[in-house]
Amino acid sequence: MRLFLRNNGLSLVLLPLFFLGFLTGQTLTGRKEHNSEQQEHGAPPLSLAEYVKSSHFIEATMENWESEFLQMFIYVTLTAFMFQKGSAESKDPDKKEKVDQDPRTVRITKETPWPVKKGGIILRLYENSLSLAFLILFGISFALHVWGGVKEYNNEREAHGQSKVTLTQFLGSSRLWFESFQNWQSEFLAIGSMVVLSIWLRQRGSPESKPVAAPHSQTGE
Repeated sequence: MRLFLRNNGLSLVLLPLFFLGFLTGQTLTGRKEHNSEQQEHGAPPLSLAEYVKSSHFIEATMENWESEFLQMFIYVTLTAFMFQKGSAESKDPDKKEKVDQDPRTVRITKETPWPVKKGGIILRLYENSLSLAFLILFGISFALHVWGGVKEYNNEREAHGQSKVTLTQFLGSSRLWFESFQNWQSEFLAIGSMVVLSIWLRQRGSPESKPVAAPHSQTGE
């Protein structure tokens, strides 16, 4: 058990923080905020079960998730062929890295992942599977953001005696893109700050940092 906890400590801390901490906090406070708005318009409050299925919750959650997945998709893709000299987040532009090795040239062993053994289109998908996974997750999150967003926007318009908009109209609205861009810009500011600040700053023990005594010009580890 101790070995399991040691080997999986990062995910065992991050996942409960996400589910039991931040997502639960968002759900409870979001329901309270939404019910306050409901009461102002003479509508009945929502139960917790009703709220997590509501357009208010779906829109708010998915517009944040989409920005995270978009950031990771672009970041993983760009770091495959672009560099930042001196950054812990970049490959060394002056030498070949292990991650650049063509899997078709390696010696096959029992522990080699089966897609590498299989080759062909399976290997092609596998060697790009991380970025593809983030792209798919972004697409799903964006679609749910749009679905929840148009429903929530129409609920607000209906409460103010205005006509509903179609999905196509919502896709061209400033409301949707303002919600998206305000999240996207913050994510790219954060990852850009990590890339640049890791040139000069350190965090001992973290794989996201260079060794404390490493020169500023050294890229990665």
